[in-house]
Amino acid sequence: MGLLVGLVGPNVMGQFQTSRARTAEVQISQLRAALDIFVLDTGRYPNETEGFGALVSDTTRIPGWRGPYLKGAKVPLDPWGNPFRYEIANGDVRIMSLGGDGQTGGSGNNADIVR
Repeated sequence: MGLLVGLVGPNVMGQFQTSRARTAEVQISQLRAALDIFVLDTGRYPNETEGFGALVSDTTRIPGWRGPYLKGAKVPLDPWGNPFRYEIANGDVRIMSLGGDGQTGGSGNNADIVR
């Protein structure tokens, strides 16, 4: 029995971590879709100060805002319980989860997921 647990346990944990990474990718796709609708309504992406908050409330009175753009008017956390990052670099929007360790960089289960 102990041998069976020793063989199956690591595989189950590996699948669990892979599922978290896949879930993060799906969540990033959903955030991207909400941002795209925001752009259609307002003509621009939220700036970095507004971030994902602009998808759930119009605190700065953005012309054309018709949100909330996220279900439940709440920005989700990544599968590891950390906030997603929102960055604009050279006019491109990046959405990022820092993975299992919550730190920039990393590999395997701790790898960043960026789209």
